[in-house]
Amino acid sequence: MAFRVMSINSLKQATLLGELLARSFSTGPKNIGFVGLGNMGHAMASNLISKGHKLHVFDISADAKDALKAKGATTYDNVSELSKASDFVVTMLPNNDIVANTYDSILAGGINTSTFFIDSSTIDPNVAKAVQQKVKAAGATFVDAPVSGGVPGAKNATLTFMVGGTADEYETVKGILEGMGKKITHCGGYGMGQAAKVCNNMMLGISMCGLAECMNLAIRLGLDPKVFADIINASTGRSWASEINNPVPGVIPTAPAANSYAGGFATGLITKDLGIASAVATTTNTPIPLGALTHQIYRTLMAKGLANKDFSVVYDFIKNDKA
Repeated sequence: MAFRVMSINSLKQATLLGELLARSFSTGPKNIGFVGLGNMGHAMASNLISKGHKLHVFDISADAKDALKAKGATTYDNVSELSKASDFVVTMLPNNDIVANTYDSILAGGINTSTFFIDSSTIDPNVAKAVQQKVKAAGATFVDAPVSGGVPGAKNATLTFMVGGTADEYETVKGILEGMGKKITHCGGYGMGQAAKVCNNMMLGISMCGLAECMNLAIRLGLDPKVFADIINASTGRSWASEINNPVPGVIPTAPAANSYAGGFATGLITKDLGIASAVATTTNTPIPLGALTHQIYRTLMAKGLANKDFSVVYDFIKNDKA
């Protein structure tokens, strides 16, 4: 009879994961680090505090850190010390380079091999895989777990998390993520959470452009925008954009359009995400004609200085096009 001999490294990894699973399922507050306290990150970290967890936070903005400190979080001046004080670390950052540089800084300062890293940024799946390999080489654990649901979902703890990692790693982080979201889905191996998110955000950008175009046409035909919005939301044209983030000012009082397109999901971020979609489509030889066109539309908005406006500002752009 042949026996499989587990290597020392594999045994250590299995033991560590077992300890993490036990810690995940244990009751009581946990030490959770949170890096990136923007519109989404602030709300997500706040929900973890409300669940009774002890938060350790970092952001390049002193005001962002102070806002969480006022809620009971401990603030840090660097990500390395934060990670050493945390059992779990959640990163919520703007782009590929910032994510990669942040993890390089964490690893350069030395890490506890028992720390479990969760990246909820939206980045290239290949970058997520590269970071996972670096963290694993240092002896710790990393999963990609990007989110969908926007600022409203972050505030209400109803986000959808798309997790890339092993089944055991998914079970380890699920309880933490449930403190910030409503639907936690295991998408497959490392990078598959990011793959799901990139495709989802391409759909989001396409649907917002389509909604803006149709709302503009309906208004020019003489329809009341609120009446037409109600029709869409009771018909086959319904989408997250139409129900939550209608781009026409005054249709939804809580939407960014009602506040000069301030807040929400920035045009700069959807443009970045569409760029990732275009890049991975090229590497997989996948045609994305609508995705590519949407990317060009948002690049035009960027060129017009609208990067910090909510991405529903595309309606304002289309509305003023007399062609």
